[in-house]
Formats: sequence, structure tokens, C-alpha cells
Amino acid sequence: MASKKNSLPRVIAVTSGKGGVGKTNVVGNMAVALSRMGKRVVIIDADVGLANIDIIFNLRPEYNIRHIINSQKTLNQVMVTSDHGIKILPGGSGFDELTQLNEGEKLNLLSEFESLCDQADIIFVDTGAGISSNVLYFNSACDECIVIATREPTSITDAYAMMKILSGEYGTKYFKLIVNMVDSAAQAKRVYASLSAALDKYLNNVVLEYTGHIPFDRQLQTAVQKRGLVMDNFPDSMAAKAIEDIALNLGNTPARTNSNGSLTFFMNKVFQAVN
Repeated sequence: MASKKNSLPRVIAVTSGKGGVGKTNVVGNMAVALSRMGKRVVIIDADVGLANIDIIFNLRPEYNIRHIINSQKTLNQVMVTSDHGIKILPGGSGFDELTQLNEGEKLNLLSEFESLCDQADIIFVDTGAGISSNVLYFNSACDECIVIATREPTSITDAYAMMKILSGEYGTKYFKLIVNMVDSAAQAKRVYASLSAALDKYLNNVVLEYTGHIPFDRQLQTAVQKRGLVMDNFPDSMAAKAIEDIALNLGNTPARTNSNGSLTFFMNKVFQAVN
């Protein structure tokens, strides 16, 4: 069952310390799984460097957030909807302009984002990878932050570096971890244990929750090559089943924090970070 319309949406950042870990693909497939559970899902594409969430849904948006900032279009005119009913806000390089907005443009953007509250149960903010300022702004502004990592040492190191900066400079103390492209659950748990031990040793009061893993699956790779989603192309694959389990866990777990819950609060936090 979908949530009641007057309930506030959860705003969840999905991020990674480095590129190439399958972040956007995880976002898209999780969104499909949650949508099939009856959740109303919106994806905000805040990846300035590589905005491509629309590609895996085979959508060709005509507008992006820049048209909202310039008051040329409303948010509902800019958003595109997938065959699953998932709404996507194309952003990309338009988010680079947040640092130059005047007060009128900020108020207009805040007003538009507030209208999303009645349209979603879960809002995923697909951020860029790494520790650039834009990535950090969006991660720190969201209610929850999911970090995607793989077993690769550089992925683990960069995930730790991101959490260190977010906790030390932005006050984010709670993270969820999804380990992607692993051979087994045991391998994923070793990645989690390594990161969790480093956080416990070097950072104060930072909590990392293990949310699940996605196995390396050639059917997922085939779906990616087709510019599609494994949930659509291979719904019975190991990867699809793992993503369903993660979505079930996420969908049935209440938000750890309730930061007034609104998109206005989210955007205000972004504006505070960029100023």
C-alpha cells in the first residue's frame, strides 16, 4: 500500500566515494522495486558531472532544473515519468547554478520543490561520486545517506574519505551501506566490517548500517549494456532478487530522523551549504 498523501516523504541521498561502482544503476533498480511495493518514488538527478538516470529508463527529457530556476517551466513540466510511474527530475549541470541564485530564484525553487511533498513517499537524490562541493551539499542536506561501495580497495578508501568529510564538516553521523558487485554475502560483510572498524577507530559517534549487497551478475551487466534495468530485463536474476530484498528492507524501515521532512527543508539546507 502507498503511504497516505499527507505523510512526509523520505529524502534519501545515494552516493559513492568514487565512480564506476554502479550507483545510478542501483538507484534506478531500487526505485523500480519500491514502486512495485506501492511506494511513490521520485528521483532527483543531482549528478552534475554525469547526469544519466534518464538513460537507464530510456527517457529523453526536454527540460532540466535550469528551466525551473529561470521560471521558464514548472517542476511538473520538467519532470518525466517512467513506464513504472517513477518521476524523474533531470538536473545535471543545472545544479551548478545553485551558488549563483538570487533570493527570488531561491524562493521560486523552494516553492516548486515543496509541491513534490504530495507526490512522493521516497525521494532519491542521485548525487555525483567523490567529494566535490556539490556532492557534499546534497548528501548533507538529505534525511538519510546511502553509500555504495564495492570490494575494490580504492572504493573502500574513497567511501571512508567521503564519510569522514561529511561527518567532520557537515555533521552527518549516520550512513547506510550497500556493497555492490561482490561474489558472496561474506565478501560484502568483510567490506562492511573494514569500513565500520575504520569509522569506529578514527571518527567520533559515526554509525554505519549494513543495508545489503548485490552480487556480481552477468545478467545485470547485460541489462546495463542494453541501457536498461535488471528489474525489467531479468526480474528472476540474482541481482534483481538482491535489490528487491534491499528495497523491502528500506521500505519497511522507518526513517531514522525526521527533519521536518519537507523538500523546503532539504533545499534550505542545500542553500545554506552553498553560501
